Amino acid sequence: MLFLRCAALVLPYLNPTELASVASTCKALYQTSKPITSRRTSDASRGLENRPIPFLNPIAGDSQPYPYFLYTPTQTLRVRPEFRQPWGSGDDARMCREDGRPDPFLFRVEGASGCECARCTGDCCPCLETGDFLLTRECGPSCKCDPACGNRVTQGGVRVRLKTVKDERKGWGLYAAEMIPSGQFVCEYAGELLSTKEARQRQQTYDKNASMGCLTPALLVVKEHLPSGNTCMRINIDATRTGNIARFINHSCDGGNLDTVIVRSSGALLPRICFFTSRDVQENEELTFSYGDVRLKPDGQPCFCGSSSCAGILPSEHT
Repeated sequence: MLFLRCAALVLPYLNPTELASVASTCKALYQTSKPITSRRTSDASRGLENRPIPFLNPIAGDSQPYPYFLYTPTQTLRVRPEFRQPWGSGDDARMCREDGRPDPFLFRVEGASGCECARCTGDCCPCLETGDFLLTRECGPSCKCDPACGNRVTQGGVRVRLKTVKDERKGWGLYAAEMIPSGQFVCEYAGELLSTKEARQRQQTYDKNASMGCLTPALLVVKEHLPSGNTCMRINIDATRTGNIARFINHSCDGGNLDTVIVRSSGALLPRICFFTSRDVQENEELTFSYGDVRLKPDGQPCFCGSSSCAGILPSEHT
């Protein structure tokens, strides 16, 4: 009994290959590992979001019940390769965090002023001063308003029902598990924040591995531009190994049904990349966005978005 109790503590830290190898050694370990796989497929977020986000694989003969990655609900610093995160123990959220939710303001401007509002409105709150929907501002850690403030829309995690479904051609994708109205916050793009040098090095590795069918990278590069057209800030977020459910959002050549919004919060040094619905999204409809208007490489990965404007090749650029 002690052996099985110890195994139950260790097995959630194993990746699928390791878990399968251990499960094949004896019947007792197989029975112990079986519910771990079931729990993993029932919630991609490990209990770190407000709602479970299940994996569904309807492809006959496909033995992959879920893709393996480390979960973070918001931006994080570069994660050590040897880092392990429990998944499938039945108590993942408690093991992953201590106080309910991670701090969404990874880098703060110390001493930065925030609003004094008890309740924020567009008429008086300085945090709301913006003229472009694709760049929005929210209250931050220095503001006096509470976490339930209406100007903290993106800071409470995923609130809509979602599911991750595998497609024969596109692989895993993120789908609405309920009707989501236009303008609704869906999720942010969470992952490791990288320097441009590190992002370029990783992209070279990912391109090499992807050409051999070994990896599906999820490195997002977002550039803020001045009115002159010059780049003033570049954000590199890699969700390939450590990320959230946004890593499963596929490209659509027609722009998809999601808007990519840069969210700046008072007192936070770096903005966050968030997704809002650009129209009503029906239940069981895939959530997609445009990966960008960049050049198409003849040897690029094929696009299977299925839109009438499909270019046949996924957008790409030199990182």
